[in-house]
Amino acid sequence: MNKDGWGSSTRELSRLRKEIIRVGRKLWARQYVDGSGGNISARYDSDKIICTPSLCSKGDLTPEDLVLIDMEGKQIAGTGLPSSEILLHLEIYRAIPRAGGVIHCHPPHAMAYAITGSVPPANLVPEYEVFIGNLALVPYETPGTPEFAGSVKSYLTGRSMLLLQNHGTVCWADTVSQAEWMVEVLDAYCHSLILAAHLNRRLVPIPEAKLEELRKIRERLGLACS
Repeated sequence: MNKDGWGSSTRELSRLRKEIIRVGRKLWARQYVDGSGGNISARYDSDKIICTPSLCSKGDLTPEDLVLIDMEGKQIAGTGLPSSEILLHLEIYRAIPRAGGVIHCHPPHAMAYAITGSVPPANLVPEYEVFIGNLALVPYETPGTPEFAGSVKSYLTGRSMLLLQNHGTVCWADTVSQAEWMVEVLDAYCHSLILAAHLNRRLVPIPEAKLEELRKIRERLGLACS
């Protein structure tokens, strides 16, 4: 065991750490996180989670910055402190055994809906229907608290992403990279809706029969990660 507690790095551990770093830089480059905001985690095995530390820009992360914790939030390795919002991630991992990665961030166009306490209208773009599906708005709770983590419990089933009122988004998928793709899809969708509002024209929904085809694609891809 070396001084930061990681011990000898396995190939899988090294791969996950690199993936979190890569995704953190993508989130920062796309302005989905600001300051030290946002947090990323990956399931290492059945009872260990790798996560980003508190007070660190996702654009500046290095593998040495990351932290290893158990499913109760106890720190196993790493010199920094786990993200203050790791309880939220653990709630999701415990409820959804197949979730391999969780991302909380603040994509600006999705945030526009979060701070107005509203969910974007659905049935308009195929990618949203396939990759996001049934989006729900979770009422506000103070970030980092047990109440905040527990607030998502009743919204997890059949979904892979949530809008957090006044706070941002949280999503989960088989991998961290897949979760990041979902953030991109949601924010692009919200951006398009905001632009469409300036056209002052009626939104044209996808026909119901075609929506059913998209739902079947979502089911086939296993994208309701629950």
